[in-house]
Amino acid sequence: METAPAKTLQKRQVLFLAILFLLWEAGSEEIRYSMPEETESGSFVANLAKDLGLRVGELATRGTRIHYKGNKQLLQLDITTGNLLLYEKLDREVLCRATDPCILHFQLLLENPVQIIQADLQLTDINDHSPEFLEREMLLKIPESVQTGTVFPLKIAQDFDIGSNTVQNYTISPNSHFHVVTHHRGDGKKYPELVLDKALDREQQPELSLTLTALDGGAPPRSGATTVRIEVVDINDNAPEFLQSVYEVQIPENSPLNSLVVAVSARDLDAETYGKVAYALFQGDEVTQPFVIDETTGEISLKRALDFEATRFYNVEIAATDGGGLSGKCTVAIEVVDVNDNAPELTMSRLISSIPENSPETVVAVFSVSDPDSGENGKMVSSIHNGLPFFLKPTFKNFYTLVTERPLDREERAEYNITITVTDMGTPRLKTEHNITVLVSDVNDNAPAFTQTSYTLWVRENNSPALHIGSVSATDSDAGANAQVTYSLLPLPDPLLPLASLVSINPDNGHLFALTSLDYEALRAFEFRVGATDRGSPALSSQALVRVLVADANDNAPFVLYPLQNASAPCTELVPRAAEPGYLVTKVVAVDGDAGQNAWLSYQLLKATEPGLFGVWAHNGEVRTARLLSERDAPKQRLVVLVKDNGEPPLSASVTLHVLLVDGFSQPYLPPPEAEAAAAAPADPLTVYLVVALASVSSLFLFSVLVFVAVRLCRRGGAGSAGRCPVPEGHFPGHLVDVSGTGTLSQSYQYEVCLTGGTGTGEFKCLKPILPTFPLQDTVREIKENPTVRNSFLFN
Repeated sequence: METAPAKTLQKRQVLFLAILFLLWEAGSEEIRYSMPEETESGSFVANLAKDLGLRVGELATRGTRIHYKGNKQLLQLDITTGNLLLYEKLDREVLCRATDPCILHFQLLLENPVQIIQADLQLTDINDHSPEFLEREMLLKIPESVQTGTVFPLKIAQDFDIGSNTVQNYTISPNSHFHVVTHHRGDGKKYPELVLDKALDREQQPELSLTLTALDGGAPPRSGATTVRIEVVDINDNAPEFLQSVYEVQIPENSPLNSLVVAVSARDLDAETYGKVAYALFQGDEVTQPFVIDETTGEISLKRALDFEATRFYNVEIAATDGGGLSGKCTVAIEVVDVNDNAPELTMSRLISSIPENSPETVVAVFSVSDPDSGENGKMVSSIHNGLPFFLKPTFKNFYTLVTERPLDREERAEYNITITVTDMGTPRLKTEHNITVLVSDVNDNAPAFTQTSYTLWVRENNSPALHIGSVSATDSDAGANAQVTYSLLPLPDPLLPLASLVSINPDNGHLFALTSLDYEALRAFEFRVGATDRGSPALSSQALVRVLVADANDNAPFVLYPLQNASAPCTELVPRAAEPGYLVTKVVAVDGDAGQNAWLSYQLLKATEPGLFGVWAHNGEVRTARLLSERDAPKQRLVVLVKDNGEPPLSASVTLHVLLVDGFSQPYLPPPEAEAAAAAPADPLTVYLVVALASVSSLFLFSVLVFVAVRLCRRGGAGSAGRCPVPEGHFPGHLVDVSGTGTLSQSYQYEVCLTGGTGTGEFKCLKPILPTFPLQDTVREIKENPTVRNSFLFN
């Protein structure tokens, strides 16, 4: 009566057997190579790295090895180049005998990750053996009464080669009595028969000696020869005849020596000496045939032990010869029956003696099983004891992997003793056991892992200090202190960026804070690395990249570069009254420190002395005349231009332009009589602004200018008297201002300055060039486009 554990073990074995049957024919890949036999050792077979689609370095990192049945090394792998080389010279006839094709099976084992690839090496035959007769001489006793056309069987020559390299033809030396015919035998071999062409006469020639030659089909062909000696005897009418032409016999491979295999029988109708039959092995190969025959009884017995795994079939030819020399032949086909005489073999290809705890499904060992028996005797079941956190996993044909069933806990159990049992299905069952020991090691094998390799955080400028701007997170699959993660900021390779004053990180939860208020115009983006370190021993860590992008806020109003608003004197633009519509008066130039749409600027005319006289282009700030100028237009125009950005809310700045309408530099400018009356009227805001500015800032300067002009005029004498501008009664006499190379004009100019004495404003009333005289538009353009000249002109 079986116990409960025994029944459980039996069920588990049946389960593994079922899995093995399902996966027996499954394979990941199969590679086949071919090369001729007798190739020198060290010869190149193939490049495994190329055939497997791997880089050469991967063969070493994946632990590639070659596995052979029986651990007999036939090939060697050069890990550095990936070349598969012959380990030794291979002889096809030794390895495969008469088997065709001759295929040597081996497996490629890649350990990390585990992968098994079936590979075959086919040895092709070369013509390295010559045909060879087992006997140096054949004796035929032929009665002289034999009719022409009679056939006499001859013994075949052996050739260990196969295919076309084996015996293909037989020839006989030239003679007048016989010729040879080559026939095909059932097993593919060819045999010769001697055919009588001319009747024999013992009295004329009692004996003939012929040479029988066997030729193979190699290039060049090889040959072997033997002597056929023919003795002409008196008449013997009947040759022996076997009861069966073919005898088929099965014999177990474990049959004892001298046991009877089969008994053959032949009869001869002749009497006395011619009727007595003697039996013999026709080929007479005492070396290769494990059988002997009793020449009297015809009983075939076993003289040497049989091995099913070495040779499964024998074809034995028996000759029966009577006393007169006539003979008959039969064939005995002997099949060797397999018995369960080989225990399974287990070959360990890979073994890991120590496994880190908490590891997922891990391959502990890779092994192969084999049984040279056949049928049920060759079927195997592999098993391990129940109650262990391991299981056997069929992988490829007869390969198994021993795999952990679940993550192991070293504190629960630090050592496992595993017995692998391989049992065949023969009768009686044979088994093989293999013991291995597996240790569980405790290590800090997991580094913290960030949820992202890089983080991008956005912060709007002008933030409040200590603002939480985001978080980084890392996890550690270990436990206890090995899983406690501490966050830190890693040093920057650029020492100029003060990272410690910009951000900080909470070491416990990875929260990031901005320490200072960020300014987009000063720092638009910066990046740094964050480290996560566990508390294991040794500690493991990982890094992540954090990029902080500062978002722009509309915190900068437009800034006017031209015309300058902080100058000591206002900027005045001169426009000739003859200017056409669209005449370029000046261009307002402004910038904005913000970015994007916050820096998009637009221009508009906010205020003008005479609306409709001037216009401002919205996109480039150009101030142009909108129509033709008339005499009714005031000579002094004040324009206020508004510059506005596109932010939300929008910011703006304004600039004031002073435009002076002139008839030309050759005539002084005098106000009309109605302007004298208008002078007594209340001044407009622009006039008040100009009067106050000039009176407060330029009084002292004008006095100096007048003194300077008076001195220059005294030196000139009367040279300038003809060119003075007309001055109404009660006004100051005219003075000349000489601008000779002090600015950036291309020529030297002299101007006559006429000042009004009645108004008390001290402002210029006319500017008239003395020498030389140029076109008005060129002069205005020179003054407008050159700031240095314009400043010299206005303040001198």
